[in-house]
Amino acid sequence: MSRHRLSKKGRYLAWATAGVVVAAGAGIAAQSSMAATTWPAQKTYTGRAFDACTAPSLAAMKAWHTGFYGAAAVYIGGKNRGCAQPNLTKSWVKSVSTTGWKLIPLYVGAQPPCQKSANPEKFTAATAASVGASNAKDAVARASALGMRTGSAIYLDMEPYDITDKACNDAVLTYVRSFTRTLRNATYRGGFYGFSSSSAKAVATATNKTDLPGNLWYALWDKKNTTTSDWPWKPDQFTGHSRGHQYMVNSKETRGGYTITVDRNAWDAPVAIVG
Repeated sequence: MSRHRLSKKGRYLAWATAGVVVAAGAGIAAQSSMAATTWPAQKTYTGRAFDACTAPSLAAMKAWHTGFYGAAAVYIGGKNRGCAQPNLTKSWVKSVSTTGWKLIPLYVGAQPPCQKSANPEKFTAATAASVGASNAKDAVARASALGMRTGSAIYLDMEPYDITDKACNDAVLTYVRSFTRTLRNATYRGGFYGFSSSSAKAVATATNKTDLPGNLWYALWDKKNTTTSDWPWKPDQFTGHSRGHQYMVNSKETRGGYTITVDRNAWDAPVAIVG
């Protein structure tokens, strides 16, 4: 994400440190096992989406509703969230949704113990499960307070880390499973934002899929507006409207007289249910 925690330069440094190269929501079986009688129907959006560090003003959102973008990601919480959100209120959510926008809730949770960046909140191998659960409960509370109803997807933000560090990677997967399981117990769908070379790769290539999120939003800055042709993993993974692709970052754009620096995304996945 643009400037929400790490600068673009900082992310490339994180990738270098990790030794990597920049390169209806069925998803994972555990996610698709949800009983149809107890879950609201998934709300899916397919098209372009943007994310910005701070949710734009209502006036800007109305001006930007030109048809180029149809969805916007918003940072609903997390101690590692990098920008203040003065506009992000329940009334704002209702108003932009009425305008026609689909919203993608993003939660910047605790980060891995092996991550080089300084973070207000990190987990350890010993605390991964408990922190994952407490973060998810906070995410649910914040989504609900904004008017994002049960059945909505909430995307957990995990920044780059060294996935070859087995102890660290195991701790991350424990944290993610706990977060996702807690969301599911509260009737919210699990999603995950990460990098195709590290954090998203860890989820996509995990041997044990139990309790991993059913929707994957991968950062791969190749400027390709697609969720298929550059999909880095097995083609049968995260099918059925379960993919998002952040393909461009720090794009300064002006629409209707309002200039916002955004990241661009190709989207084919669940969004918030508002109403």
